[in-house]
Amino acid sequence: MAAARRLLDELGAFEVEEQLVGGASIDAHGTPLTDDVLAACRAADAVLLGAVGGPRWDSRGPGSPRPEQGLLGLRKGMELFANLRPVRPIPALLDASPLRRERIEGTDLLVVRELTGGIYFGDSGRRGDEAFDTCVYSVTEIERIAEVAFSLARRRVTSVDKANVLETSRLWRETVERVAAAHEEVDLDHMLVDNAAMQLVARPSAFDVILTENMFGDILSDEAAMLTGSIGMLPSASVGAGGPGVFEPVHGSAPDIAGTGRANPLAMFGSVAMMLRYGLDRERDAARIESALDRALEGGLRTPDLGGSASTEEATRAVLANL
Repeated sequence: MAAARRLLDELGAFEVEEQLVGGASIDAHGTPLTDDVLAACRAADAVLLGAVGGPRWDSRGPGSPRPEQGLLGLRKGMELFANLRPVRPIPALLDASPLRRERIEGTDLLVVRELTGGIYFGDSGRRGDEAFDTCVYSVTEIERIAEVAFSLARRRVTSVDKANVLETSRLWRETVERVAAAHEEVDLDHMLVDNAAMQLVARPSAFDVILTENMFGDILSDEAAMLTGSIGMLPSASVGAGGPGVFEPVHGSAPDIAGTGRANPLAMFGSVAMMLRYGLDRERDAARIESALDRALEGGLRTPDLGGSASTEEATRAVLANL
């Protein structure tokens, strides 16, 4: 986060206010998200979020507050329903991918995941030695996430479902078809989630925008993340219907390297770029950051997770020098 502040200072005058969420908020206030912090986030133009969890809070007993509840509380309290996960392997890092270079060259895709419905938010419980989780979607929930996907697509939306088995997926497919009719400039194809998981590694460059429901998106977005070779490279955004969005790196808090100066700041820089593009309408500055990241890596910058030895400070200086 300190590196992100330096990047923002380099770009111009931003009024920045820092608040606690997740584990830090549990330590300070006994809860992962206070009402005051939620109110401050709602009043902001955008929210830049660091990692929220860590093993020191994982060992607490059942019913204890969890850091992840802070993120879920932000999403609910700010009415964020769309998660955006861009995956664009940087040319200088193609050899870091677990896939062959020729398989991922030209990949530039966006996963648009619905955040507020589906099996994660349906009724759940246990009856004796049985357990159940309920998947529910409404037409309204599907329509609004589909509109986001079509508004961001350049050429095609691939809607991912399990319509051969699930009734919610059949409603999903029908609703997406209706939304697509109002976006004739964008092609639509449907793909079953098992096939989508296979095609992501077989021909990732064939995708433009992947639109999918909550649980499928949770799984596919992490699979897509590894196309780049390091989860430390990827940003994400959670947005709603006009209010401020939340922008954050995909990676966790990495407590094993906290305070060592070895953390890769590039995903946070990418998150700043997404914040500028989708949250603050500053496309030019977003493009400047992404270009600086590319040039720094082309110049040989490699943090430990990328097989190099550059420290957080060295990586920050390299990006700022290319801005």
